[in-house]
Amino acid sequence: MVEFEVTGTTVTVHVLGAHQLLALRDQLSFDLSAVTALGMAGVDRRPPWVRTPGTFFPGVIAAGTFRGKGRKEFWDTRFDGHAIRIDLAGADVTRLVVDVADPDAELRKLAIAVAA
Repeated sequence: MVEFEVTGTTVTVHVLGAHQLLALRDQLSFDLSAVTALGMAGVDRRPPWVRTPGTFFPGVIAAGTFRGKGRKEFWDTRFDGHAIRIDLAGADVTRLVVDVADPDAELRKLAIAVAA
């Protein structure tokens, strides 16, 4: 589970609780101008196959950094339908797939921040 903090044009993603240990990361940041797409992440979506570093148990949890051909993604999801997807360009990572408490509210909050 993560929380988003929008400060000016920067978004900071705070990884919460034990997920910090599983993802081997406590936060990451990106600029709002890097956001290319926002949406719900399907429960059948899977991370790229190279985990560097992180935790992955198929169908249970994906937490950490995953790399694929031309991609570097950060995942923190339990595949339970509460994950949002954020596609980025020109940032350290190309995609975030993360669980949040209220996906619809977080997507609205981020969409408003990107549009501003």
